Amino acid sequence: MSGGTLLALAVIATALLLVARVKAPAVYWTLVGLPAALYRVLSSYRRTMEACELTVAPPWWRVFAHKLSAGDTVTRPGIPKVRGIRPTATGLRLRLRLAAGLAPEDVVKSAERLRHAWGIYSVHVAEIKPGVVELRLTGFDILARVRMPRRLPCGPLSVTVALREDGLPYVRNYQDIPHSLTLGANQSGKSMHQRCLIKGLAPLDVALVGIDCKRGVEQAPFAPRLTALAITPDQADGLLDALVAEMEERFDLLCLHQGISPGTQLEDITSDIWGLPRKLRPVPIVVLIDEIAELFLSTSREDGFRRDRMVTQLVRLAQLARAVGIYLEVCGQRFGSELGKGATALRAQLTGRVVHRCNDKQTAEMGLGDINELAVVAATAIAAERAGTAIAGDSSGGWSRIRTPKTSLGEVAAVCREFAHLTPQITALEAFRPAANIPAPAPAAPTVTIPATW
Repeated sequence: MSGGTLLALAVIATALLLVARVKAPAVYWTLVGLPAALYRVLSSYRRTMEACELTVAPPWWRVFAHKLSAGDTVTRPGIPKVRGIRPTATGLRLRLRLAAGLAPEDVVKSAERLRHAWGIYSVHVAEIKPGVVELRLTGFDILARVRMPRRLPCGPLSVTVALREDGLPYVRNYQDIPHSLTLGANQSGKSMHQRCLIKGLAPLDVALVGIDCKRGVEQAPFAPRLTALAITPDQADGLLDALVAEMEERFDLLCLHQGISPGTQLEDITSDIWGLPRKLRPVPIVVLIDEIAELFLSTSREDGFRRDRMVTQLVRLAQLARAVGIYLEVCGQRFGSELGKGATALRAQLTGRVVHRCNDKQTAEMGLGDINELAVVAATAIAAERAGTAIAGDSSGGWSRIRTPKTSLGEVAAVCREFAHLTPQITALEAFRPAANIPAPAPAAPTVTIPATW
């Protein structure tokens, strides 16, 4: 093969790699980025750890033994030991055993320095167990074009909603975090987040209840899969009363069968519906409130009475309903004390927090200020062109940047029609059953839909 041919092939290969870097970053990372990152990490590991001050002084006995055997040579400081390297389609994972005297917080503080030292897009630190942490390195901006992993976690009430910036799926597990608050300005991706929730919940054995006071423009297309739907504040008032009545009936059922009789085994005693036998366990209910402010606003004395009643019922559901399988998903543009009495009490019960782009810092503080101040800063830095990007946090103080896959209204409506036969009938909510909720026949075979990207 002539030199000119080799040069032409090299030029073509370089051009293809440059195109792949923009159009298919995962392919470029696998072919070029991963080998280069491995070389940089392994060739400069000790030097980088020392430069980032992730070192500890060696123990006295090692210094003494070294002096006896090697004279006056200086003993090198201790650094975290690499206990595993695992390449991924989006980055690299290093499992480190921390040297005695180091804590995971020390590695977190040095994450930005490690990122620049190794030429990696981002570095995230996760504690695996005491003394062991995992560095999750990403080679490119995986939130620029959201592609969900092929293998997703599953559970009776677990829904994969978005992709985290460390490459892991963001899972909404209602058994771990029963109630959640989602905030965001117009066109921030808040509605897309709710669509992804409904799309993931539709195939599960769960009742979906919608409250959409914008005359149902957001949730009416999902009517075939909704057990109940309220599209005005008056309907929402009645629906919340019905939900509280259903909650009380479930508590009566739980008290009757929770197993506190003298002959019951200790492990069979339960305080929530998940400990009941399957044949007695009522179906879980997820209540999706599209715009919470519409339930708080009032323009007349009569509206004020209705508002106070609805807020009281919402607070009761948030405080008590978890044990009987009723969960709240509250969405809004703002949710603070300016909405009136009961707003702060309700917000305090919503453990999960997801904050999209906000028009003001105060809104981000409403959702994340009691979780982590760094999360507030991250939420206020979301760009307007990155719709769907949000900061997800919980009461433990942990938070992460996430982005939902772009999902059309028609796509979610099609999924709701496909699984309409799973819509349960609940007697207390029958008066609010949407007219379009006609069960469809079960599909012959399941379909797999690949989510679009932003």
